[in-house]
Amino acid sequence: MRVLALEPYFGGSHQSFLSGWQVRSGHTWTTVTDRPCHWKWRMRHAAVTMAQEVSRRAAEGASWDVVWASSMVNLAEFRGLCPAAASLPAVLYFHENQITYPVQEEDRRDIHFGISHLVSALAADAVWFNSSYHKDAFFAGLGEMFGSIPRPDLADQRAQIAARSSVAYPGVSMSESAHQPRAAGPLRISWASRWEYDKGPETLFAALRLLMDRGVDFEVIVLGEQFRQSPSVFDEARAWLADRVRLWGYQPSRGAYESAMCQADVFVSTAEHEFFGLAAVEAATAGVGVLLPNRLAYPEVFSQLSGSGSGGVFYDGSAEMLADRLSDWSRRIEKGQGPELPSQTVQDSVSEYEWGLRANAMDAQLEGLAEGRDCPS
Repeated sequence: MRVLALEPYFGGSHQSFLSGWQVRSGHTWTTVTDRPCHWKWRMRHAAVTMAQEVSRRAAEGASWDVVWASSMVNLAEFRGLCPAAASLPAVLYFHENQITYPVQEEDRRDIHFGISHLVSALAADAVWFNSSYHKDAFFAGLGEMFGSIPRPDLADQRAQIAARSSVAYPGVSMSESAHQPRAAGPLRISWASRWEYDKGPETLFAALRLLMDRGVDFEVIVLGEQFRQSPSVFDEARAWLADRVRLWGYQPSRGAYESAMCQADVFVSTAEHEFFGLAAVEAATAGVGVLLPNRLAYPEVFSQLSGSGSGGVFYDGSAEMLADRLSDWSRRIEKGQGPELPSQTVQDSVSEYEWGLRANAMDAQLEGLAEGRDCPS
């Protein structure tokens, strides 16, 4: 089957998802992408530029059976501007959404991006979310958004979208070459996210301060993409952490990232916003321990570990409890003990997200859509 894929923000997790699927897919892909910058312009203009490019390729003889589009594309506009693809069945995939994506000040939320998601979902034949948590949050956000619209009676449209919505978890893989025996030394803590406020860096660094006050020996591996307006707390923490820093900042390649992640004893998330938690699943896949706030998508994605008792992966989201859990981890290392929850147990808990399984499942979903039949996720 021939798939036309549209991704205006081809970078980070968006690129990892699309590339990871395509290389394992049984279908033939044509991808139309753009650079991962100026996201607002991408959402505003991608339908125009991508319709032009797809129309050009169609004029040269290209054809497709189904369209897969990131939610960065206004699918309704694209279909209206591109007759060559207008009649093809289309999937809209939500990595994130601008209806419930956190903003620092709620009165600064641009509702027009939410409206774009609404009309795109109405124009899609199938709507996929990267977790059930995300899907539920989207529909709850729709309800709140409708309340701010002058004529908010959109219950029928909401029901239409819900009827064609399902969950399609992304796939995860870690190279076997990244795995390595633990080197001697203190507790090594990793954190990997975009360097933005919604990932909770203040909680991370408050917990690390508590560890220092308690005299706990540790090293940190702080990874992730930085931006011009990244929170100043990162620069401040880099100074007072001093020689406790093992690695810091964006890694130059996928191999370097995997190697850095696999040096850690435990991966920590402090996120206030997470629709799936790719870095946490990658860490678990590599056999690294994980400590995650008991909120967002984490209880769903790591549901197999929800009853693991004292060796569980969840904490209450506070810096104090995170510091307590990390202190316990450090004591076990000092005594030469392994983690309370064996690494193989952690790996097994996320095996359902292995890319081979996910690619096959999503391939089948596309086939079902193209053939006009439902296919389980």
